[in-house]
Amino acid sequence: MAAEGPATRRVQVAEYPRLLKLKEMFNSKFGSIPKFYVRAPGRVNIIGEHIDYCGYSVLPIAIEQDMLIAVEPVKTHTIQLANTNSLYPDFSTSANNIQIDKTKPVWHNYFLCGFKGIQEHFGLSNLTGMNCLVDGNIPPSSGLSSSSALVCCAGLVTLTALGMSLSKGRYELELTQRHQVELAEICAKSERYIGTEGGGMDQSISFLAEEGTAKLIEFSPLRATDVKLPSGAVFVIANSCVEMNKAATSYFNIRVTECRLAAKLLAKYKNLPWDEVLRLEEVQARLGVSLEDMLLTTEDALHPEPYSPEEICRCLEISLEQLRTQILSPNTQDVLHFKLYQRAKHVYSEAARVLRFKNLCEEAPDNVVQLLGEIMNQSHASCRDMYECSCPELDWLVDVCRQFGAEGSRLTGAGWGGCTVSIVPADKLPSFLANVQEAYYQRSDGSSVPQTPSVFATKPGGGALVFLEA
Repeated sequence: MAAEGPATRRVQVAEYPRLLKLKEMFNSKFGSIPKFYVRAPGRVNIIGEHIDYCGYSVLPIAIEQDMLIAVEPVKTHTIQLANTNSLYPDFSTSANNIQIDKTKPVWHNYFLCGFKGIQEHFGLSNLTGMNCLVDGNIPPSSGLSSSSALVCCAGLVTLTALGMSLSKGRYELELTQRHQVELAEICAKSERYIGTEGGGMDQSISFLAEEGTAKLIEFSPLRATDVKLPSGAVFVIANSCVEMNKAATSYFNIRVTECRLAAKLLAKYKNLPWDEVLRLEEVQARLGVSLEDMLLTTEDALHPEPYSPEEICRCLEISLEQLRTQILSPNTQDVLHFKLYQRAKHVYSEAARVLRFKNLCEEAPDNVVQLLGEIMNQSHASCRDMYECSCPELDWLVDVCRQFGAEGSRLTGAGWGGCTVSIVPADKLPSFLANVQEAYYQRSDGSSVPQTPSVFATKPGGGALVFLEA
């Protein structure tokens, strides 16, 4: 790594308590000191839930919580992984024989996803190993993208350890936005090794985030545009403390499949080549109509009652075998009912909410915070009723947040647990934090919630970085 690019920062480790502690723990564990450190942030999605994998824009920010990895390349061919959290056991494997078991969402598999993604993208073999110590302060299974942050961190670790740039030409790490986009796409693709069919939002914001601004992330091609959030408001994250592991459940992948099926039925209804269509956005693009038009088409073409596999086959004029082998994913082949109408309604209405949110941020009317709050409230209702990805605790937490001063509150992340995000007028923040802490987290039986902080204000943070000791 001869040159420093935008993603590399030289630091005095002694001036950063967390880096210094990690360095000391690394030395205690491996008997040596790290050559470099990599961080990748978690994220909170302000608006645009479950639509990135349908091809639509989303509006996240990176948060200050992150994954941090201390790394020492070694001459052996072994990857040794350790974690500062004793709940996550040590793991070692050959750098040239990466096996990822989709049935076991163990922590080290997310690191291996990032490593394998870089390895396969560049066609690398006979790789040397590395010692890595991982330290994360993103609450796990909270909808703040701890798993994707680890995948991204591992991808950047691997790239840095190999001493190569994405352009393959020079031994330096110069991450221009084009390179960051490429890294995000590699990591989004590689997370599928573990069986999660996400859309790329988490990886994109992890690499493309900048301090002080939200990002409108668009897909095909991937690009990011700054969105200035209103200065009179604060975004507050609250953890429901209900954990949901996407990789361990079929809920998430069933939704992906339902959206794919809805896209195909809508395309067939409009006499488009449905077998070429994978995402709901493609139907709109091929028809050249508005999101409002797509909502009307959904009303005409699909019925609210669930579809059986047999009915889908009749609509598409295919056999059950073709449905299973060509359209359904392996973990959705036994699903008996698919809710296509509800999922399409959510996606098209949520995509419109993202654009409205962005436009309001740009126009900045006097009542912008109230209007943005209304959009967030509409989003939560759609996630709860049409996408069915909420849970009773999330709904209660959203109500608590609105009761104590949030103009809008909604679930964020995959749902089925995890966190809410609320827009709160800045002058109401201290009372809001205190009241939500007491109302949701201090239970009448005297018990309180394990994660701290459980409710906290956040501001847009920066993206992935490599730290070198000065």
